[in-house]
Amino acid sequence: MATFLYQLGQRAFRRRRWVALLWVAVLAVVGIGALSAAEAPDDSSSMPGIESQKAFDLINEQFPGSEANGASARIVFVAPDGQKITAAGHRSAVDRFLTEAAGGPQVADVSSPFDGPGLSKDKTTAYATVTYKTKDDEVTDASKKELEGAVEEVRDTGLTVEVGGSALATEAPAGMGEIVGVLVAAIVLLITFGSLAAAGLPLITAVIGVSISLAGITALANAFGLSSTSGELAMMLGLAVGIDYSLFVVSRYREERAKGRDPQEAVGLALGTAGSAVVFAGLTVVIALAGLSVVGVPMLTKMGLSAAGTVVVGVLIALTLVPALLGFWPNAVLARRTRWGRARKSERGLRIPRIRIHRRRGRQLGRSQEAGEGHAPRENRENRENREPRKREEAGSWSVRWASFVLRRPVAVLLVTVVGLGALAVPALELRLGMPGDEAKPTSTTERRAYDALAAGFGPGFNGPLTIVVDARDADDPKAAVETVAERIGATKGVVSVSPPQFNEAKDTAVLSATPSTAPTSEQTKNLVHTIRDERPATETETGATFEVTGTTALNIDVAKKMQDALIPYLVVVVGLAFLLLLVVFRSVLVPLKAALGFLLSVLASFGAVVTVFQNGHGASLLGVDQTGPIMSLMPIFLVGIVFGLAMDYQVFLVSRMREAYVHGEGAGQAVVSGFRHSGRIVVAAALIMMAVFSGFMTAGDSMVKMVGFGLATAVLFDAIVVRMALVPAVLALLGKRAWWLPGWLDRLLPRVDIEGEALNRRAAELPAPTGESLQDMARV
Repeated sequence: MATFLYQLGQRAFRRRRWVALLWVAVLAVVGIGALSAAEAPDDSSSMPGIESQKAFDLINEQFPGSEANGASARIVFVAPDGQKITAAGHRSAVDRFLTEAAGGPQVADVSSPFDGPGLSKDKTTAYATVTYKTKDDEVTDASKKELEGAVEEVRDTGLTVEVGGSALATEAPAGMGEIVGVLVAAIVLLITFGSLAAAGLPLITAVIGVSISLAGITALANAFGLSSTSGELAMMLGLAVGIDYSLFVVSRYREERAKGRDPQEAVGLALGTAGSAVVFAGLTVVIALAGLSVVGVPMLTKMGLSAAGTVVVGVLIALTLVPALLGFWPNAVLARRTRWGRARKSERGLRIPRIRIHRRRGRQLGRSQEAGEGHAPRENRENRENREPRKREEAGSWSVRWASFVLRRPVAVLLVTVVGLGALAVPALELRLGMPGDEAKPTSTTERRAYDALAAGFGPGFNGPLTIVVDARDADDPKAAVETVAERIGATKGVVSVSPPQFNEAKDTAVLSATPSTAPTSEQTKNLVHTIRDERPATETETGATFEVTGTTALNIDVAKKMQDALIPYLVVVVGLAFLLLLVVFRSVLVPLKAALGFLLSVLASFGAVVTVFQNGHGASLLGVDQTGPIMSLMPIFLVGIVFGLAMDYQVFLVSRMREAYVHGEGAGQAVVSGFRHSGRIVVAAALIMMAVFSGFMTAGDSMVKMVGFGLATAVLFDAIVVRMALVPAVLALLGKRAWWLPGWLDRLLPRVDIEGEALNRRAAELPAPTGESLQDMARV
C-alpha cells in the first residue's frame, strides 16, 4: 500500500497538469449532467415493513385517485376575544373564503367547518381543510398564491387566521451553516499551518470535491430517486472529510520537507504514509455510511450511499489533486516564518534547528553541515545531538507535554475520562424517540400558531388523529363490521371521538379517524396506539374484518420502533467490519477493541447531551429552540453511522503514527509521545474543523437541523478531544507492549498493507543523504 501510494504521489507531482485537467474535466462533465438532469424527487417517506406504511398502501389501492399522502392545508379561524366564529359577519367571511378556495387550481375538495366537526365546543375556533389533487411537491406556486390571497382577505376582516398542513408549509431559514463552517475552518488551518497557501489548499480541494459530488448527485437524482436531503448530508460530510484528508497530506508533506527532502520525494513519502491513513480512514467512513442500508429504510440507504460516494471523491482528491497542486506550488505551503527564518539562519551558516534527520542520515547531515560551515567541533555537535534528541522541540509542544502527562498518570486520566463521559451519558437513559411536528417549530411560524390554536380549541390530541383503515372485504356484512370496529375503538380509554367512516366505491373498505385525548408526541398517545393494536385480534375475530392504524402520529411511532430495533444490528455490522479493517491496519487485537469501546462511550455521551438540551430543555433557549420534545427517530442511527466513521478517522490518523514509531524501534511509551508530537496538533485541528462545519448547521431555523448539528458537533468533541486525546493514550500507557499484541497464527493470516511505510523507510536508507547545499537552497526559497 505504502509503495503504491508513494508512486502515485510522485506521478501526480510529475504529471500535475494532466491531473489538474482531469479533475477539471470531471467537474465539467458532472456539471453539465446536473444542468441537464430532471428535477430531483421529494424526500421519500416510504418505510417498508411497518403497519402504518401497509395502511397507506391499502388506502392508495382501495381509494384510487386520492393519495394517502396528498397535499392538504388546514386553515384555522379564531374569533376575537369574547366573540363567536358563528357570528354573522365572521361566518360570512369564512364562507367567502371557502368559495374562493374551492375554485383554486389543483384543489380537490374544501371542507366547511359548519357542516362537520370543524367547530370547537365554545364556537370560538373553527377550521377548514383544503385538499389538493397532487402531492406536496407538485402544488404549483399559482395554487399557493391563490390560497394565500384568500387567507389574507379573511385576516382583513379581523379574524385570526393561521395555516397548517403540508401544502403551504414554510421552509425554515437555512442559516449560515456552510459559510460559518468554512470560515472557522480557514481560521483553524491558518493558525495550524501559518501559511495562507497551506490553509487555502485543503479548502480549495474540499470545495472541488463537494462540487463534483453534489453535481453528480443532482445528475443521478431522478434516475435513482436521490432527494435534496441526500445532497445536504453529502455536502456536510464532504466539506468535513475533504478538508481533513487534505490537511493530513499537506501536514506530512511539510514534515518531510522539514527533513530536507526535495518536493517530489516529500510528496511521495507524504502519500505513502499519511495517504495510507487517508485510505483506511475513508474506508471506515464508507463502511459506516453504506451500512445504513441494513436499516431497511430507502431514504436512509440513499442518503448513506450518496454521502459514501462523496467521501470516496474526497479520498481520491487527497491522493491525486493535492499532490498535483503541491507540484505547482511546492514551497508556498511552508510557513512564512519558517521560510524566512531559515533563509536568515542559512546566511549565518545554515543553522536549521527544526530539521530533524533520524538515525545515521541525521548524523551524516550534521557532520556535513559542520564540516562545510565551520561551526563548533564535530564531536561536540554530534554528542549534543545524541544526548538531546528533539528536546527543545518537544519542550515547546503542548501535544508532547500532554502525552507525557498522561503517561505519568494514566489511571487518573482514564478514570476522569470514563466517569465524565459516563455522567454525560446518563440522560440518554431517558431517550424518547419520535418525529417532532409543527409543535417544534418557532412561534413565529404560522404552522406553530395553527397548532397551538387547534390544541386550545379542540384539545391536545386533535393535532395527531389516528387514521383507521378497515378492510372488510372478507366480512359477511362489511358495513356492520366497520361500525363495530368504530364502536370498539371509540370505547378505548384515551380516545375522545371517532369520525363517521368513509367507504370506497365497492363499500368494502372504510377509513375513519380517532382523536386521542393527549398530544401526538406524548407517551400516553404511544400507549394508546399499542392498546388499539393489542385489542385488534378479538375485534377481527368477531367482525371478520381487519384494520390497520396509521396517520402521522402512528407512522412516527412505528418509525421510532423500527429505528430502535435496527440500531443493534447496525452497530454489529458496522463495528464488526471496522474492527476487521483496523485489525489489518494496526495488526493488534486490543487497539481496535479500544477504538470501538471509546467510540461507544463518546456517542452515548453525545446522546445524553442531545437529550439534555432538546428533550429536557436545559440550555435549549440558547440555541433558539422554542419547544422541546422527543428526539427525532432517525437521529440515533444517523448519529452513530456518521460519528463512527469520523471517530475512526481520528483513530487511524493518531494511532498510525504511534504504531509507525513503535515499528521503527521506539518503546511503547515513547511511541505514544511520538504519535502526539506528529499528529496531536493536526488531529485537534481536524476535529475543530469538523465541529465548525457541524456547529454551523445549528444556525438554521429548523429545530431538527439544529439537533443534527448539535449532536454531531458534541460527538466529535467527545470523541476527538476527550477519547482520542485522553482515553487512548491512557489505555496504551497501561497496556504497554501488550497493546500491539497479535497472535502468531492471526499475524500469518492477515494481509500486510504497510501503513507505517516500512518499505519506504528501507528505500530512504538506500538513498544518498541530503547535502548541506540542498538544504541551504531550500532555506533560501
